[in-house]
Amino acid sequence: MGYRAGMISLNADAPVFVFDFDSTLVRIETLEALAELSLAAAPDAEERKAKIAELTEQAMNGHLGFGEALQQRLALLGLRREHVEALADRILDEATISVRRNVDFFERNAERIYIMSGGFTEVIAPLAARLGIAPDHVLANDLVYDADGRVTGVDEANPLARENGKPTTINSLNLERPIVMVGDGWNDAEVKLSGAADRFYAFTEIVSRPKVVEVADAVASSMDELLFAEGVSGRWSYPRNRIKMLLLENIHPAAVERLEEAGYSVDTMKGALDEDDLIEAIKGVHVLGIRSKTTVTKRVLEHADRLMAVAAFCIGTNQIDLDACADKGVAVFNAPFSNTRSVVELALGLMVVMMRDVADKSRQMHQGIWNKSATGSREVRGKTLGIIGYGAIGSQLSVLAENLGMRVLFYDLNERLALGNARRVRKLDDLLAESDVVTLHVDGRKDNANIFGRDQFAKMKHGALFLNLARGHIVDVDALADAVKSGRLGGAAVDVFPEEPRTNSDPFDSPLIGLDKVILTPHVGGSTEEAQEAIAEFAAERLLNYLNRGDTTFCVNLPNVQLADVTRAHRLLHIHKNQPGVLAELNRALSEAGLNILGQHLKTDERTGYVIIDVDRDYDREAVKALKQIPGTVKFRMLH
Repeated sequence: MGYRAGMISLNADAPVFVFDFDSTLVRIETLEALAELSLAAAPDAEERKAKIAELTEQAMNGHLGFGEALQQRLALLGLRREHVEALADRILDEATISVRRNVDFFERNAERIYIMSGGFTEVIAPLAARLGIAPDHVLANDLVYDADGRVTGVDEANPLARENGKPTTINSLNLERPIVMVGDGWNDAEVKLSGAADRFYAFTEIVSRPKVVEVADAVASSMDELLFAEGVSGRWSYPRNRIKMLLLENIHPAAVERLEEAGYSVDTMKGALDEDDLIEAIKGVHVLGIRSKTTVTKRVLEHADRLMAVAAFCIGTNQIDLDACADKGVAVFNAPFSNTRSVVELALGLMVVMMRDVADKSRQMHQGIWNKSATGSREVRGKTLGIIGYGAIGSQLSVLAENLGMRVLFYDLNERLALGNARRVRKLDDLLAESDVVTLHVDGRKDNANIFGRDQFAKMKHGALFLNLARGHIVDVDALADAVKSGRLGGAAVDVFPEEPRTNSDPFDSPLIGLDKVILTPHVGGSTEEAQEAIAEFAAERLLNYLNRGDTTFCVNLPNVQLADVTRAHRLLHIHKNQPGVLAELNRALSEAGLNILGQHLKTDERTGYVIIDVDRDYDREAVKALKQIPGTVKFRMLH
């Protein structure tokens, strides 16, 4: 069932854990799930299911005795053996997300873990076996069948079939103290109230019941939170649900789903934030997700008290102060390839539309003007396309344009492998002089500001077309407007602008507005459903790899280190200034603390060093303090 282990074990003086089953270890209520199976063909199925759900809530909130509620619900169900077997067959798929993350806790400590439920042993048994819990540690009701396989009731001799069954059952076991009860219902709370347990956690990952929460010693919104509170998730680790993520600019729901599934707390906002608003919003945030309209400045970072990572859910990162992030040990990730196809397709479409003068003809048609003329309408086949910037987008555009019959030239400051019959030119002026269409696909670094202006437009072929789907600040738009108005250019298509509205409700202004032969689009090159979903999945996965195992693959401002999951160890992550002596000091501190190093990685760039150390889990707090205090330390954290 794809569960992930967390390598957790209890101390010798650890408590005995007693877990409820429904809405605690699994996300369902057993009787409601059985109702879906047994009442599928019943004409009054919805009415009976609603009554069963009502009885469940009354029992879980303490408004109806459990034994009475159980009898009434069984009477409504009309259960047969095959219904129970069908639910048992799929119960592994119903395990809660945080249980899946912590299977190793159950497997390693099964002798001190019990499952106790008013549900049925046959349904619970498969999940208990997967968690390594012995059959005699599963305490639940046993169904009684007649000769035809119909459920006639439960074994009435079992205390769990009656009121206060859980306290009675626990007391009969004579378990070692302390005993920790974990569940979501009133019958779980009764265990603590009766004195049969020392602590009671209201488990709220699936459902939160106010009356139960009110009497609980503590609330656990996930298994991670419970284990952290009990000190058994790695002595100083941090539960994932306490890691706060803030995603701005209407990032695709696939990212939210993936991050929440992994156990993190995610808040979202539709629009971008200006600097002052971001400063206020970023306090207490561990991970920030943005697109192109939110700027992460050094001033913002000075107020980011807990920030560990920033994800740009787009290609560019020029809106982020990468050096300032590196200085604070904040990893920055982007999605450099995920929307490549979408941008390429828009570029191709705009070329065809401009070559055929579709935009102006469409506008005339809306004015009632029928202008059926071939004048100025041309095919792209046989024309020369000049691509400035031959990275992921430029190179893919090259291949597709050539398939349309275009001749392709490209110019790039870096050495690039020419694809197909594309030809690299060494001088930009040569490309401008030969190209019928010039398209920009360079990155948004500050050095690229206004790289294309009056001089470059003057060197283009008379009547050539111009496209910018890269970054707004790389083109002098006043010069572009003049080139169009003078007739120097035959047309232009622009998707990005030096100044862009932060939200769809803000106004947009540009010297290009109202010009004939100019197509303007609102930065939608990568805004397709397919691209946004791919970006969400890619960037979210990069974040999870970094948070969960320290992997910095595709990080744009820290040394890239590819790492496997942590297994049977604690992982220490140390980000420091790239200065002499740091690694020696780290190893000295580790040696003095008596830590046994299982594996060590070091990667540096001109600014930053990143050391990953896997050690045996038996170490003391003072060792951690020493590692944090090494001169040059920027950020330190532990994974368990």
